[in-house]
Amino acid sequence: MSTAAPGAPASIAEHGLIGDLQTAALVATDGTIDWFCSPRFDSPSIFGALLDEDGGRFRIRPETDSFTRKQLYLPDTAILITRFLTDDGVAELVDFMPTAGDSAREGHSLIRLLRCVRGTVTFAVEIAPRFDYGRRAHTLEVSDVGALFVAEDARLAVSVVRHPTAPRSTGALTDDDGDLSLTVTLHTGDVRGVVLETSPDAVPREISPEEIQQLHDDTARFWQDWVGQSPYSGRWRELLHRSAITLKLMTYAPSGGLVAAPTAALPEQIGGERNWDYRYTWVRDSSFSVHALLRMGFHDEAVTLGGWLKDRVAERAPDAAGPLAIMYRVDGSPDLREETLDHWSGYRGSSPVHIGNGAADQLQLDIYGEALDAIWYLDQHGAPIGHPGWVTICELLDWLVDNWDQPEEGIWETRGGRKDFTYGRLMCWVAFDRGIRLATIHGRPAPVDRWIRERDAVYEQIMAHGWNPERQAFVQHYGDTVLDSSLLKMAQVGFIAPRDPMWLSTLDAMGDELLSDSLVYRYDPAASPDGLAGSEGTFSLCTFLYVEALAGAGRVAEARLVFEKMLTYANHVGLFSEEISPTGEQIGNFPQAFTHLALIDAALSLNDQLDRAR
Repeated sequence: MSTAAPGAPASIAEHGLIGDLQTAALVATDGTIDWFCSPRFDSPSIFGALLDEDGGRFRIRPETDSFTRKQLYLPDTAILITRFLTDDGVAELVDFMPTAGDSAREGHSLIRLLRCVRGTVTFAVEIAPRFDYGRRAHTLEVSDVGALFVAEDARLAVSVVRHPTAPRSTGALTDDDGDLSLTVTLHTGDVRGVVLETSPDAVPREISPEEIQQLHDDTARFWQDWVGQSPYSGRWRELLHRSAITLKLMTYAPSGGLVAAPTAALPEQIGGERNWDYRYTWVRDSSFSVHALLRMGFHDEAVTLGGWLKDRVAERAPDAAGPLAIMYRVDGSPDLREETLDHWSGYRGSSPVHIGNGAADQLQLDIYGEALDAIWYLDQHGAPIGHPGWVTICELLDWLVDNWDQPEEGIWETRGGRKDFTYGRLMCWVAFDRGIRLATIHGRPAPVDRWIRERDAVYEQIMAHGWNPERQAFVQHYGDTVLDSSLLKMAQVGFIAPRDPMWLSTLDAMGDELLSDSLVYRYDPAASPDGLAGSEGTFSLCTFLYVEALAGAGRVAEARLVFEKMLTYANHVGLFSEEISPTGEQIGNFPQAFTHLALIDAALSLNDQLDRAR
């Protein structure tokens, strides 16, 4: 519950997410859509006020200067309800996007339904698009049934939702920027609203509440049927369902690719320069998601995502540092040229605002282990790989034989030069190990003896150089003492037993150095310079990895406490950003797939351990 002040910017956590499986929008608790890209997640923004005051917004809020707002999801759906409580009445704003299907579409619909629950509420409506990150001017045409915003190669139609006998909105105004503002008064039982359509041939039209209600019911049924596939009935069920829905919302249905987040340039430190574009599909995130989705029972989504991974393995990225690029656009293209929006000030002055991602051409050796682990896991759960896929896996592993023993940029995409990262070597071990298993189980032709020699060489190298006797811990990279929480996956992937003394002492060292109450840092930038200025918050993914590691090590009570504490940092509708600041504020891109998939894995593992203990 909170009281709004006019013009106050919404924090990152003060948002819910809606989407149609091809793009998404953020809706703030004050009724403002301040982030929306179309026609895809990685397309230029239409509303971008999240990153700049003049970045474009679509605001619907009570006309009064003071009101209380609450926000929730319709249970087991991606339909977001924002409730406004004023002295004169109570009303609800219902935001959702009908699912767009599996074929790529230029046209998308975003529905904003208003209904008055009690009394009388007058709403102020402001529609101010800024096409192409605010770089393209537009014209505005207003009619009795809505409005049409037209830019050079884009259109946004705004259609009015009302009964034919309902009174017209009053006080419609336009300005020199081509923005539209108006007011509408609702009494108990009134239903109004607007529909945004981004189709190139979209035109405004008058739409009845009955038509919108049908779209609402169909959308609710889609999400409820989808989440109903999960057989999970253990602890934290509703929270896991919300995370699963969030992952589904960030999936681009035409390709099956999962974006790391639907946002760009939200800072890892307020006012800092660590502001990256996450609207792309990482091999790493997708691989981890296969595990989370399968464990929750969403077999079709996991298989589709696995298909996306297999396609990337088969096609060999032409300009990447290896057979795989570390990330791709949602359609599978590896072109992610990074540029800066100098005309935007950034979230709370956090600049530069980056779009595209310059880390795309980095060498990150861990992605090969993550991809092979996901393919192996799918194989064990009823989605075996065919002969063409096996041929490409052999080619990939043959490349890795010749290339695993070299410096790289690492999982955290540091920009301070290549190093011998222990985590990268660990996942090379995983790649060889999973390839050996697949060849052995299925009797596939492969140079297994060679792969075994390389797997064992990686193992011996990690034990000799990744282990630091002084720290009594595995360390971030060879020849140093810095710790790195990515290594929390060592026991999870089977490299070391979860109760091996070397592993237990590593957990203790991480707890001493990287843990802040219940929250875990990735590493210490001051101790291990990463080529960037400033610091960052704790990394939410790493906190959930720590929970899973503690549970596996038998420290179940401690794991549960850390997990429950971490849940208190979720926002009001159960969403997590990338990081948590020292003040407890959510920072970084939002919501983050990495965090939600790690939450699912941690909860499932912890639930199993608690059941065993009982």
